[in-house]
Amino acid sequence: MPGDGIYPPVAAEPWRSLAPEGHIRWTTRKARSDTYPARVRTDGGVRLSATSGGPEGAATQTAGDRLGLTAGMVVQELGWDEDVDDDLRVAIEDTVDGDLVDGDYGNVVEAVLMWWRDGDGDLVDGLVDSLTDLVSGGVIWLLTPKVGRPSSVDPADIAEASQVAGLSTTTTAAVSKDWTATRLVAPKTAR
Repeated sequence: MPGDGIYPPVAAEPWRSLAPEGHIRWTTRKARSDTYPARVRTDGGVRLSATSGGPEGAATQTAGDRLGLTAGMVVQELGWDEDVDDDLRVAIEDTVDGDLVDGDYGNVVEAVLMWWRDGDGDLVDGLVDSLTDLVSGGVIWLLTPKVGRPSSVDPADIAEASQVAGLSTTTTAAVSKDWTATRLVAPKTAR
């Protein structure tokens, strides 16, 4: 405040200073947090959150939702082994409102979940095999251990194998604590 003796009076130039005219003052919340409490940003009275989970009490997206799966979709699972994330599988089954089908299904599927680890063989062959039952316009979600985990697959190897298999890599997302999902699609053809 003017004349409080803490800061010497100066002529503030509006284009150079955020401080009130007459005194230089800290303008960051950190320096004056006891006097100026943090404000919560709102949008139409709805509290917004800085975290990806959304505001408290709000429903968060399930793994199946993040993968773009919807109720009624037929999803094929390939490469299952004891190390897969069963919670992720259950979340996906809940999203599609049905069981995952295996490689012997014999009918068309709208999406393929392909668990793959370093050492599972040739990734190009695995990707080509995953196209067998996939409907035109369907998507393959390649699930690999996260980088730094045992049996993780190098992202460059995924990009190269998908290109050789005639697929395009579109998105990569962390879907569980230990697994990453990479979305692969067949490129759109000219009409």
